[in-house]
Amino acid sequence: MDTETATRTAPTTGLGSKSNTSTLAPAPVPSPAPAPRATLAFVLLGTVQATLISTITIIGVPLPDIGREFGLGSADLVLVSAAYGLPFSGLLLFGGRLADRYGGRRMFTTGLVVFGLASMVAAFAPGFAVLVAVRFGQGLGAALTAPAAMAVLRAVYPEPGAYRRAMATWGGLSVLGAAAGNLASGVLTTWVSWRWMFVVPVAVAVLGLLLTPRLLPAGRAPFGEAADGTAAPSGRRPGLDPIGAILATVGITVTGYGLTVTGDHSWASAAVLVPLGVGVSLLVAFLTVERRVTDPLLPPGFVGDPRRILGLVGVLLAATGTGLISFLISLYLQQGRDWSPLATAGAFVPFTLALIATGRAAGPLITRYGPGRVTVLGLLIGGAGLLLLARLDDRSRYALDLLPGLVLLPVGAALIFAGTAVLATRDIPVHQAGLAGGVLNTAMELGPTVGLAALMSVAATRGDVIVGYAWAFGTAGAVFLVAALAALAAFRPARGRDHDRAPDWDHDRAPDWDHDHIPEPDPQRT
Repeated sequence: MDTETATRTAPTTGLGSKSNTSTLAPAPVPSPAPAPRATLAFVLLGTVQATLISTITIIGVPLPDIGREFGLGSADLVLVSAAYGLPFSGLLLFGGRLADRYGGRRMFTTGLVVFGLASMVAAFAPGFAVLVAVRFGQGLGAALTAPAAMAVLRAVYPEPGAYRRAMATWGGLSVLGAAAGNLASGVLTTWVSWRWMFVVPVAVAVLGLLLTPRLLPAGRAPFGEAADGTAAPSGRRPGLDPIGAILATVGITVTGYGLTVTGDHSWASAAVLVPLGVGVSLLVAFLTVERRVTDPLLPPGFVGDPRRILGLVGVLLAATGTGLISFLISLYLQQGRDWSPLATAGAFVPFTLALIATGRAAGPLITRYGPGRVTVLGLLIGGAGLLLLARLDDRSRYALDLLPGLVLLPVGAALIFAGTAVLATRDIPVHQAGLAGGVLNTAMELGPTVGLAALMSVAATRGDVIVGYAWAFGTAGAVFLVAALAALAAFRPARGRDHDRAPDWDHDRAPDWDHDHIPEPDPQRT
């Protein structure tokens, strides 16, 4: 290893920051963790990730009970549901930058503290305002935790092939967490109270804080000295880009809020147009600022890879589809068909089983066919499931009319999440692992917030509530199929073309995956 010392210059934000220099020891190259410890670390990180996602959907089944207890309308219920996802999605990019700057493990524990405390307060919320506020606090903690978990995961599996195999499994954890949230909330709401659903996030946060020092790589310093490999190659930690962070966070949150209130207000009303206009303007300003600062929160070229675009769009759509089913089917069964919360949770058992079975098959499929093909297959299957649910009416039977869609959608979503996790994180350098986690999770969280709100506004255009639900499912299914066809057109097999100029399915896997396969583990390596 080179023993030269590295000179660090304090980062600027492009707004006249002063420089500062100091001398640092060179960063050691991360070594692969022993297999048993790496597996345990993955289990811990995966459990936390699944819990962060389940906290989105765990609110779905008890929403009618919450509405009756606090006297809430449908728009208020949407806000209760979205209050977690709005700050989660809005702050993820900044959370990723904090993980890259200060170390993945440090931000992971910080986020768990915030997430756990907010969950504890949520269990005792006396009213609507407090519940929305602490759900917002949960989202803040989750936004710090999720990208940090991916940064730590990159350190647990520093070898590229092992990391890609881990990401193929990691993608399925999110949708599995969403399904687990539905099941757990139904059981708890029936046997105890909806307030007990917040015990699970508290317990996972405590468990994570206790096990982190034992299982996760230490992140001592933010400049490349740490074993978790979070520093830039030059040894200079990235700047925080506070202007970009504020613009992105407020822009995403305000835009999401504008879409959320479309359930109670028309698109032409000031209540909708003002937040949408402000939010979009802030996001445009964010993109402009990012091209001018020294250390942009989102480097302009980071999402330019067509395969990464497919990955991010795919994960957004999959999250939207699963969130839509969780929200609407729960309301339909309880309010439209008078099902109990426990029976409603039971209705999602086939959904969960389909997720688990497909999640286990997704990794081998990606190894054989590549993440691009698997993602498109998932879009086609998921779209078909949503279109089947578009037949929903007040006489729909569970076994014949609901169950096929409740099986096909999770099969497609599991394939999408697994494929997109690999596509969105391909060729990511170690020092940008937090950024990659922030971008991937942002797309994932925009689904249950912005995506769901947009589809609920489609539902609101129909006079009959259940007909509106059917329209929302049909619209989502059509978008899935259009995305699949667009991806097929963009990545059609190349014949006689320069492979460097046109992405194609033969090369949708990273070049160092032996062109056709994710490399299998080397049995000789310890």
